[in-house]
Amino acid sequence: MDTVTVSPKYQVVIPLAVRDELGLRPGAKLRVLRYQDRVEMIPVRPLKSLRGFLRGIDTSIEREKDRL
Repeated sequence: MDTVTVSPKYQVVIPLAVRDELGLRPGAKLRVLRYQDRVEMIPVRPLKSLRGFLRGIDTSIEREKDRL
């Protein structure tokens, strides 16, 4: 686990290992949330990147008649 320091301008540097794992590049957008007693930063991905992520999902489940 890496530790970062908040600058006088309230900026932090995301460690290189984390940037690489998440594929963050300069200009990437992050959604910042306060969750209980911590701050979470979630990368905002373009909608096009989600295309096909459900490929292979099992659609053979039985559905209620009003859900068809």
